[in-house]
Amino acid sequence: MDITGKIALITGGASGIGAAICETFAKAGGHVIVSDINVEGGEKVAKSITESGGTASFLQLDVTDEASVEAAATSIEKEHGKLDIFVSAAGWDIIEPFMKNTPEYWDKIMGLNFMGPVRLTRAVIPLMMEAGGGKIVMVSSDAGRVGSFGETVYAGAKGGIISFTKSLAREMTRSNINVNCVCPGPTDTPLFASQPDKLKTALTNAIPMKRVGKPSEVADGVLFFASPRSSFCTGQVLSVSGGLTMAD
Repeated sequence: MDITGKIALITGGASGIGAAICETFAKAGGHVIVSDINVEGGEKVAKSITESGGTASFLQLDVTDEASVEAAATSIEKEHGKLDIFVSAAGWDIIEPFMKNTPEYWDKIMGLNFMGPVRLTRAVIPLMMEAGGGKIVMVSSDAGRVGSFGETVYAGAKGGIISFTKSLAREMTRSNINVNCVCPGPTDTPLFASQPDKLKTALTNAIPMKRVGKPSEVADGVLFFASPRSSFCTGQVLSVSGGLTMAD
């Protein structure tokens, strides 16, 4: 799958799935804009890509802050004049029973996992129109497809992203912009590593393949939707979960 010469913005690029997407896209020939609120981590990923022969730059971005989002879109337009691919991979969660949630927790979950992607998508679509079309890939979660204990509001936000993907796909077809969604299951990320061993074991045992996913495996699914190979796919949802969820 080749995206040579394409300008690709990836949020959450400093670590985990986001970093894996950046690395995978660079190997496929894309110019990667690694964006994250974490400057040190994001710059490290961009540097690693360039030292490996790829092309990448870092862009500090807080998807929950409107001014930061607008500044990012302006920066991309000034530097590149267009945007070909946008991947929304930034996310955050803490596993906690719903009845222990605070309103502040709800606001953070919804701001980062739903309204952040919505806000940034709205800001970058004009850049994709200038390019004559493009690819948008939302990274949601299988929690948004089937629910997940201790992730009720997070699942609601991720379910919203799935519906947002489908609706936006319908609106963007006339602009030659494909919009699709990848839903990871339990994946070996820093967030997963921070969970109690008992929970990690239970999640692993629940997966038919008896292991958690690798960030690179999620990135491969994202690359498919970002590449010409998916030219006739829009509004679709792909689970990358080792068979844990087999949702229609």
